[in-house]
Amino acid sequence: MKIFAVTSISALLLAGAFATTAQAQQPFYPQAYVGGDAMFWSLDPDGASSFDGVGLRLNGGAQFNEFFAVEGHLGTGGSDTNQGVKAELDYIVGAYAKGIVPVSQEFRIYGLAGVTEVKMTGSAGGFSGSDRESDFSYGAGAEFDVAPNLSVGADYMRYLDKSDGTFDAASVGVRYRF
Repeated sequence: MKIFAVTSISALLLAGAFATTAQAQQPFYPQAYVGGDAMFWSLDPDGASSFDGVGLRLNGGAQFNEFFAVEGHLGTGGSDTNQGVKAELDYIVGAYAKGIVPVSQEFRIYGLAGVTEVKMTGSAGGFSGSDRESDFSYGAGAEFDVAPNLSVGADYMRYLDKSDGTFDAASVGVRYRF
């Protein structure tokens, strides 16, 4: 009887330890996050040569459950000169709904949809000017956890899709979850 009691108590303590460990791994929502990316952008005006540059992008948001988050992007930097015309990215700023598909506990794919404003500055010969455009934006990406609160990820966004051209960016970076 004494062996049965000791075995039962040990089994209950062990089960409680595993339950506590499993519960500790579950995230608490809402969960805030911030990140930084290298952003490889491309401006493709209709009827003209495209421009490519590398900038920096900050992103942050709040994840409300394992399937949905809201996210913001703020990016700047990079320029390109093509046939005497220079294009420079002043900034991008946007807000997006983020749908998440957890493939495994460490790996997720996601889609983004929202609105972005992009400001570019250009110059050709003695002309220089800036243009600011807003549009519906969308994209997709994936992220992989490398530590409990740290992940690496990549995404591709179509920030602008206007009748006179497109502005796209592929980004690679890190995210920290609080």
